[in-house]
Amino acid sequence: MHFRTLFPARSRRLAPVGAALAVVIASLPAAAVADAGDRAHHPSDRGLSAVIRYTEYGIPHIVAGDYAGLGFGTGWAQAADQVCVLADGFLTVNGERSRYFGADAAPDGSLSSATKNLSSDLFFRGVKDAGTVEALLATPAPAGPSRQLKDLMRGWAAGYNAWLRRNRVTDPACAGADWVRPVTALDVARRGWAVSVLGGQGRGVDGITAARPPAGPAAPVAPSAAGSHPASGAPSAPGPSSAAEVPDPLRTAEAARELFAAENATMGSNAVAFHGATTANGRGLLLGNPHYPWQGGRRFWQSQQTIPGELDVSGASLLGTTVVNIGFNDKVAWSHTVATGVPLNLHQLALDPADPTAYLVDGTPERMTPRTVTVAVKDGAPVARTQWWTRYGPVVTGLGASLPLPWTATTAFALNDPNAANLRASDTALGFAKSRSVQDMADALARTQGLPWVNTVAADAAGHTLFTQAQVLPRITDELARRCSTPLGRATYPAAGIAVLDGSRGDCALGSDPDAVQPGVFGPSRMPVLRDAPYVENSNDSAWLANADRPITGYERVFGTVGTPRSLRTRGGVEDVAAMAGRGALTVADLQRQQFANRAPAGDLAAADAAKACAGVLADDPEACRVIGAWDRTVNTDSRGALLFDRFWRRFTASAPPAEQWLVPFSAADPVRTPHTLNTGSPAFAKALKDAVAELRAAGIALDAPLGQHQFVVRNGARIPVSGGTEALGVWNKAEPVWNPAGGGYTEVAHGTSHVQAVGWDGGRCPVARTLLTYSQSSDPGSPHYSDQTRLFSGERWVTSRFCEKDIMRSPGLRIVVVKG
Repeated sequence: MHFRTLFPARSRRLAPVGAALAVVIASLPAAAVADAGDRAHHPSDRGLSAVIRYTEYGIPHIVAGDYAGLGFGTGWAQAADQVCVLADGFLTVNGERSRYFGADAAPDGSLSSATKNLSSDLFFRGVKDAGTVEALLATPAPAGPSRQLKDLMRGWAAGYNAWLRRNRVTDPACAGADWVRPVTALDVARRGWAVSVLGGQGRGVDGITAARPPAGPAAPVAPSAAGSHPASGAPSAPGPSSAAEVPDPLRTAEAARELFAAENATMGSNAVAFHGATTANGRGLLLGNPHYPWQGGRRFWQSQQTIPGELDVSGASLLGTTVVNIGFNDKVAWSHTVATGVPLNLHQLALDPADPTAYLVDGTPERMTPRTVTVAVKDGAPVARTQWWTRYGPVVTGLGASLPLPWTATTAFALNDPNAANLRASDTALGFAKSRSVQDMADALARTQGLPWVNTVAADAAGHTLFTQAQVLPRITDELARRCSTPLGRATYPAAGIAVLDGSRGDCALGSDPDAVQPGVFGPSRMPVLRDAPYVENSNDSAWLANADRPITGYERVFGTVGTPRSLRTRGGVEDVAAMAGRGALTVADLQRQQFANRAPAGDLAAADAAKACAGVLADDPEACRVIGAWDRTVNTDSRGALLFDRFWRRFTASAPPAEQWLVPFSAADPVRTPHTLNTGSPAFAKALKDAVAELRAAGIALDAPLGQHQFVVRNGARIPVSGGTEALGVWNKAEPVWNPAGGGYTEVAHGTSHVQAVGWDGGRCPVARTLLTYSQSSDPGSPHYSDQTRLFSGERWVTSRFCEKDIMRSPGLRIVVVKG
């Protein structure tokens, strides 16, 4: 049975819910079907239904007759695997973390940069009080979400709630907790909004919620909410001293560069698409390798979503989202990589000398809008704080501890985040899911313009490829930056792509592109794009070298740089995929080999030089020199010497400035092979080498121990070895593990390779796909799918995707659940 033959798409009308499910259920073996419905209907889920077929590793294949039903099945299935993580995230977006966990505890960081629950709650409660998401939901498409997406969100909430009503939570992370509660479609939308602003307002949560006018007789006091704590409510408490100066431009520029540097990010990715000219059968190939957190609310979750005749897509969703974010269907495959475009900018305000909560625009004062927010706190009185808003966005007093932006008597900074008006990312994903070619995908991007902070890499069954940096970015042209940057902005924009514009001038407004769906952002025609190159690849550097033979240029600085050094991961990735394209006759098996090649480009460049110079540094310890020299330059679990080089290399690159690390400097004419030749004469070299050897010996770790003995995760008391390596080593199969020498070395992975997909086509109706979810489907230690794919990952084994009906129905141990409202 193939759904496209049962429900022809020529009319593009959905089959009725009952008819679609009746056909599906009738085809299922009765012994395998479990009815998860009950007699008591809940008003929000009346009439909703879906069929969930579970195949190996707990991967659900969800079938429904319409979008609300599909959302219902998806919400149910996500709750079954991840109820505690999801419930925790809904507390976040409702501003209730302090109520249950205390004001000073730290959130998990999945939905913002807040360092404490209180600042997280003040921010998200402020969003809730302002009706921000409600206004976006009411905005007609395409600027607002489509009816299909609203139905998905409504159904998802109903499915999540239905699972809660009918099941007992067994995950010890939240079993019996009173904060695990039903949700609404609005909660689902708020979570999606939080993901969209991760790169903008989400970066500035502490600085937004802490912003207070400077002390002084002219500083007004916002009214405090009744019942607020007299000390911590403090809208009237003194702010920064009026004597504070505007930040030093050079120091701020360096801090901004560090803030947005890929090597410091907690998310990244690799992706490559190969054109049919390079493949064995003339069809495209796609390898996606996102590097996301292994714990918390930014985990991926696998599924297949099907509405017969309308939609049939498989892949991975970020928890709490209603759609497949990265995936494939029978004609196209795509992945995303975190982009270099900066999705925020600052406006430097010239304040009214008589009132630090008023700012001048073309000489006319405008009052800031105070928003007093009250948050409930565990074991204490409510806390009330005031946030200050301008025509540009909220006043912010810093982007993290290293980038202060003081509010003085004369100056303040407002943060502009265009993604705060963007609830369209899931509509972009829906457009991808229904695409039949990469051209359809490009059309969906142009129509929805919803991706906030990622690039797209795609291939199709006809052999075409696509790279595009189609982000929602503030419309900062280089001309605008030259004309309107403040002295601070003249340093931060070239260094980091963060524009600081003169907020006192009306002619410094961002303006609009005619093809943009919202004001103040770039339209599709301004985006970096590359079509039908033999390969397109991205490893979180700018668009410039998506293909080294066809560099992309001509885009504005806010998108990223041109002609600048690439990371070792980009350099190694380009070397690998260019060589693959040159060899040709590629298949999905070649993608699988690339994923686990585990080559460490830093080792290829530096290990031999390090081994030669080692004798002069460690004359009394020849074993260390022998181990580095004998290392095979890979980070497989059986690689000996990888751990020693890793610990040395981290120290060296952290202490030696980039210009001091290599003897041959970077050349824009040879960007993949430069810089090179290790500078063993740097003082940092000898110290890093000595310290790494001493560290391992102190921990009782043999210098030549196999990597997997000391790089592992523990699941239910068992060690599972993990391959891969850190950003500085340039490894495609990235792992950012947690160092705990007392526990045996690297004992957990913070972020790294997550949902991997290797996809191609062979001319039949079913894509040829292999997938791997490295941390497995469930966070519940009692689930059979808590670590099953983690063990596959350890053994470098894959899951053969079951996309077509015949393959789903042949799955050993097929389990089928019919869920009804």
